[in-house]
Amino acid sequence: MAQELSEKELLKMEVEQLKKEVKNPRAPISKTGKEIKDYVEAEAGNDPLLKGIPEDKNPFKEKGGCMIS
Repeated sequence: MAQELSEKELLKMEVEQLKKEVKNPRAPISKTGKEIKDYVEAEAGNDPLLKGIPEDKNPFKEKGGCMIS
């Protein structure tokens, strides 16, 4: 698709994208990094990948064993 567009059209698309991006609010990483860290630490207790799933609520638990006779 990009090959079908002229250079002028590509530049116009890029300018439109930059106009959209400049409207996004920005924050310093020193602030947002701390917020992300605090959120992850606060939600760690609810994360099944970290604390595991109780056996009685595990939908992937094997229902029965396989017997070969």
